Amino acid sequence: DCATGIMTTDSKPKIATSEMSGVAFAGIAKGAGMLAPSLATMLSVIMTDAVVDSFSAKVIFEKVVEQTFNRIDSDGCTSTNDTVLFLASGASGVSFSDMQLESALLKICSDLSYQLIADAEGHTKIVSITTINALTEADAVEVGRACARNNLLKCALHGEDPNWGRILAAIGTTSATFDPYRIDVNLNGVQVCTESSPGADRELVDMSGEIIEIVIDLNMGSESATIMTNDLTAMYVHENSAYAT
Repeated sequence: DCATGIMTTDSKPKIATSEMSGVAFAGIAKGAGMLAPSLATMLSVIMTDAVVDSFSAKVIFEKVVEQTFNRIDSDGCTSTNDTVLFLASGASGVSFSDMQLESALLKICSDLSYQLIADAEGHTKIVSITTINALTEADAVEVGRACARNNLLKCALHGEDPNWGRILAAIGTTSATFDPYRIDVNLNGVQVCTESSPGADRELVDMSGEIIEIVIDLNMGSESATIMTNDLTAMYVHENSAYAT
């Protein structure tokens, strides 16, 4: 009932559950549009009956949120309602090591994050953008997010066009450290761009399915990050224009 009660344009409730040593972990979330880190219309509550002290809860949960909810970006749009809560009742009387707690929370938050992107307004594609061999993790995140927010690229993905040029163009808008002549791009397992030049035949790329995986190799370091997004469609425009405020 709670998961359904917080829905807005969601098509389905979003629930994730897990158990570790008899201790329950559960989470609910809502969000389908205006879905991006920092003041989006996403609401999520994670609950457990484990014993967790407030300091550990804050440190561990912030780390987990950064790796999950803060790595989804449906449309880059924000509002003033973004909330992720972690509630621990301690009713079980059981406590865990920091590593165990982080693992349990990561499982729940990863599940909910994927459900949010998989229900994005008007989407036909679920897109993962993984940047590897970046100089810093911040660079990897920035590159992935720039691609996730690039409307030209998102339209190309909807049209099942393996347009790696739009990926390079998006990378070029960032402040990340990269060599414009050393970037490799892989689309659904096909390296269509090698050292910023044409690679394998783009006709080999199958983008007909719902899942699209983009891997960007900056060849600058050893850090990586994945941003989850979706395509941009006429249905998204319709959902956000065919009503009166």
